[in-house]
Amino acid sequence: MKGNMEERAARLAQYIIENRATVRAAATRFGISKSTVHKDLSERLPGFNRALYLQAKAVLEENKAQRHIRGGIATRRKYKGG
Repeated sequence: MKGNMEERAARLAQYIIENRATVRAAATRFGISKSTVHKDLSERLPGFNRALYLQAKAVLEENKAQRHIRGGIATRRKYKGG
C-alpha cells in the first residue's frame, strides 16, 4: 500500500479502532511492517488528525496492557495442545 502516507496512516487508524486490532494484525492486513504502522500512527497521524490519533492510541494502549495475558494464553495452548 504505497502512495500517500497520510491517507495510509488514517486508514490504519480507522482499521485499528473499528476492529480493536493489534499493530501486528494491522501490519498483516495492510501488507506493511510493524515499524511502519508504529511510525504512521505515532509520528505522521498526530500532525494532521489529532482526534483520530487519540482514538487509535487508546486502543493500542489497551492492547499493550493485555499483551501479557494473550501471551500466557498462547503459551498454554502451545503446551496443552489445544
